Amino acid sequence: MGNSGRLRAVLLASFGILPLGILPLGVLPLSAQSDYAHHNVTVGGGAAVPGGGLKDIFSPTGFFRVGYGYRITKNFQADAGIDIAFRAAGVKDFFESQFGPLRIRDYEYMVPLGGRVVLPFSDERFRVFVGGGGTYLRYSERSSQPFASSGIKLDCPICNARSGWGYYGLAGGSFAITPGSPFRLGGTVNFYRATTDGQSVGFLPPGPSSDRWINVAAEFTFAF
Repeated sequence: MGNSGRLRAVLLASFGILPLGILPLGVLPLSAQSDYAHHNVTVGGGAAVPGGGLKDIFSPTGFFRVGYGYRITKNFQADAGIDIAFRAAGVKDFFESQFGPLRIRDYEYMVPLGGRVVLPFSDERFRVFVGGGGTYLRYSERSSQPFASSGIKLDCPICNARSGWGYYGLAGGSFAITPGSPFRLGGTVNFYRATTDGQSVGFLPPGPSSDRWINVAAEFTFAF
């Protein structure tokens, strides 16, 4: 074989055979990534139990949860969501407006922003996870809005609010309703800790307070 023949053989080996051998190695991670759902939309609810500076001032109550998680990798998910608790401060007041008395109640908002480590089993049929991140808490008093359907919002000058930042942790698990199903059932325990400051809400006095919450929720997730 001449020099030109040898050169053609080397080029074929370098740019023909080798890419065919390397190609599966490059495709494998892409194939693996398609084995799990990237988007996870969750709704749920359960019990919210206050602690820390809220103990003996706020009461355990129910809450509703909406969340979204994006699986960046098979074992890590970025999370954002909101927990809304109802009347933990026990506010039962009325505001005399130009349209008559309006009922005032309190609401507690907890906004977690973080991530979780996900451990899937049996081809994603079961998952367990732990995680955490930063959180924003806000407690506010709100008056009833009898004309909300007409687009009219009435101000409540005597409604108070307070807020603050902190951190949270979570642990839980879920399972697919049937193998390969996008619908999942599960449960999560969230622990929140933050310092809130502002006006008095219920019997919580104005000024800074070191607050804790333990929220236990049953959840329904649509994963796609």
